[in-house]
Amino acid sequence: MLATLIRVIGDIDLAEDVAQDAAVRALETWPRDGVPANPRAWFLVTAKRRAIDIIRRETQRAGKEEAAMWGADDTHDPPLEPPDVVRDDLLRLVFTCCHPALSLEAQVALALRTLGGLTTAEVARALLVSEATMAKRLVRAKQKIAQAHIPYRVPPAADLPARLSGVAATVYLIFNEGYAATGGADLTRVALTAEALRLGRLLAELMPDEPTVLGLLALMLLHDSRREARLDVEGDPVLLPDQDRASWNQAAIKEGVELVGRGLRRTPDHPDAYVVQAAIAACHALAPTYETTNWDAVISWYDVLLSTGDTPVGRLNRAAAVAERDGPAAGLALVDAIGGLDGYPWWHATRGELLHRLGDHEAARIAYQQAISLGINDPVAQRLQRRLTDLP
Repeated sequence: MLATLIRVIGDIDLAEDVAQDAAVRALETWPRDGVPANPRAWFLVTAKRRAIDIIRRETQRAGKEEAAMWGADDTHDPPLEPPDVVRDDLLRLVFTCCHPALSLEAQVALALRTLGGLTTAEVARALLVSEATMAKRLVRAKQKIAQAHIPYRVPPAADLPARLSGVAATVYLIFNEGYAATGGADLTRVALTAEALRLGRLLAELMPDEPTVLGLLALMLLHDSRREARLDVEGDPVLLPDQDRASWNQAAIKEGVELVGRGLRRTPDHPDAYVVQAAIAACHALAPTYETTNWDAVISWYDVLLSTGDTPVGRLNRAAAVAERDGPAAGLALVDAIGGLDGYPWWHATRGELLHRLGDHEAARIAYQQAISLGINDPVAQRLQRRLTDLP
């Protein structure tokens, strides 16, 4: 609905304001008068009328009044828009946010905050910056869109590849926040993973031969295939070595592996980061047991991934794989050599686990405590707290 309002009004801030006003109005009237037969249409008409009132009062913006008049005289709920229109609005918004006039970081931040519905703090954690820095980026990105008169529309097909990096990063970070929430009471946020998968499929329809899109969808499917096995009956996290692989979604694994194959065939000489990450996920998905995981293949794929972009998080994940193959000491040496992750809780949690395995209990205790203090979701924090309790 927000995407639709942004398309109609042409102003992100105003659309967000009137969406909130419409929500308040619904909370005031629906308990008394009942939920309308068409709640979405009611919401949109109410929000658009509110936008018209605001624009009319602001004489300096009178030139926009005519553009906002759509729906002004609606007295009845309009028919529901077909699903394809809603999809187009959402896609329009993410492609608008990922306009090349903005920096890649600003593109992703704005799209996550607006389309993904993530809080500023969650966006900051996803992009490994402070919340204050992220708030400034978001303000500057919105100002840039307004000043540059960036249109709210899906660009022509020829322009799609130029925006794909930001779009793919946005969709995957929405998925990541759903797959492993950075905070809160739940390990997962299924609504976010479902939305990311839906957007991934929509991108695959739009760009069916693009390796980045194939790899992105494959990566999300392969990770999401483990959803049912990641929590026990009490809602506590179950790590990969202990998961019941019989409960993994085999249909999702099959589809994901096929997409990996298609992506690899399209990138024989220039590896794509999402295809390579999906290949790593496929190594785990196809292993009958954790013990039979082909760690040589996993580490080799991480080497390829680092050749496409040498990131601290990529090095951390590779170090964890080395620890499984060569032992905790080898893994810890690699983890300690990584810079730039002092504020990343998973770096401290990984160090804590490896130190625990090596018997350095005091250092493990400090690392676990540091991971908890940096902010993670409650189930993981509770698991780390139990690890602390288990230490001598």
